[in-house]
Amino acid sequence: MEEGKGKGQEEIRKRSHRTLRERIKELEKAVEEKKKEAEANYDRFLRLYAEFENYKKRMEKEKEELIRFANEELVKELLPVIDNLEMALDQADSSEKEALKKGVELTLQQLLSVLKKFGLEQVESKGKTFDPNKHEAVAVAESEEHEEGIVIEEHRKAYLFKDRLIRPALVTVSKGKTGEGEERPSN
Repeated sequence: MEEGKGKGQEEIRKRSHRTLRERIKELEKAVEEKKKEAEANYDRFLRLYAEFENYKKRMEKEKEELIRFANEELVKELLPVIDNLEMALDQADSSEKEALKKGVELTLQQLLSVLKKFGLEQVESKGKTFDPNKHEAVAVAESEEHEEGIVIEEHRKAYLFKDRLIRPALVTVSKGKTGEGEERPSN
């Protein structure tokens, strides 16, 4: 009986070796499939990375060109203004002052019109209340006609570009009326 038992155990051992070998082969096959899948994913990653790098370079080049040529339309619009200024200078040599003045005024209007198309806007300051966000006081003066804090003279205009102040106005501000013998407190 022991002999039968030994054969049975031998048979079990052979079967389990066969099962283990089959299992090892299955695992090796699964590992090989995963290797191939990983290689395919890595290859896909490299291609996408290369595409992305090319996209970044293309976008950078387009951005540089956009910046480089962004003002081309503005420059084209300003060329007739340059022409008119040159004609006005030619007139200065040959004609009277009034015609020159008229030509320069028209050219200035044309220039302001072109710049307005692109978002530039003059800010009128004279007669308005002094605003430190839009005005830079270069002088303070007495004024019989204006209350304290009113802009009475504009030395240089303020400009907005697309609703953003790009240059404040240089102004003289009224310190109001001062009567004789009356003292005003100094700030």
